[in-house]
Amino acid sequence: MSTRPAVAEGLLTWTPGRGLIPGPAADGPLLVADSWLLREGHMRGYGRHRERFLRGCGECGGPGPRRLVEFWDDVTAALPRTGEWFPRVELAAGSAELRLLLRPAPPLAAGVRVWATGQPDPRTVPRRKGPDLGTLAGVRRRASGEGAQEAVLVAPSGVVLEAATASVLWWEDDTLCLPPSRLPVLAGVTVGLIEEHARRSGIPVDRRARTVAELDGREVWLVNALHGVRPVTGWTGQSMNAGPAVRAAEWRKWLDDAMEPLPHR
Repeated sequence: MSTRPAVAEGLLTWTPGRGLIPGPAADGPLLVADSWLLREGHMRGYGRHRERFLRGCGECGGPGPRRLVEFWDDVTAALPRTGEWFPRVELAAGSAELRLLLRPAPPLAAGVRVWATGQPDPRTVPRRKGPDLGTLAGVRRRASGEGAQEAVLVAPSGVVLEAATASVLWWEDDTLCLPPSRLPVLAGVTVGLIEEHARRSGIPVDRRARTVAELDGREVWLVNALHGVRPVTGWTGQSMNAGPAVRAAEWRKWLDDAMEPLPHR
């Protein structure tokens, strides 16, 4: 099935044999979602995003592997090769409808202010992106009311998990740190690329349990597929200092250089 490249913002629904066509969304929350930055037909971690989305659909009883692969192939063909976009693939509950939401990319930020009053994790399915997007949007709105763009989610013990829309990384001396993998955190595509590159480069990587207060004065990053690396430039809600972002610029450039062209159908 050949799909003409999409060139305008909007929702495209997928039907086997017909491909992606503009149309209204069926009612129902999202079971699975995945999104990324698309710049002039280039993106990071194409295969990783594909695998995470297909795995998520399999975990919740979505369409079979053959249909999922056909859908992903049609999405790949439909994505624009010019401009900056923030597309999202979706699996809807109830209808099991597969969709592509094509959105222009919002302005990208080089830094981020974070609400430091650790928010109890409100997610129902923390390891799968999609079901809790509306809830997390509410967390960000509350953070905005506190003069921040993001908020940190914490476990009942107070240990940092991640931010509402990003993974949390930080530096302790020359060691790149992440929350322990036993914690309920999303397997971030971009943080996975960073961790892999750090290990290949001989940079120590460790998983450490830390509270928000224990990040005081450290170089802390929020990392996601849209913005890449955003160093924390300020904290609100607690008396905390943002550490100097001495490494962020180099890693932002590396992520920019890591963007690769979309494959052809």
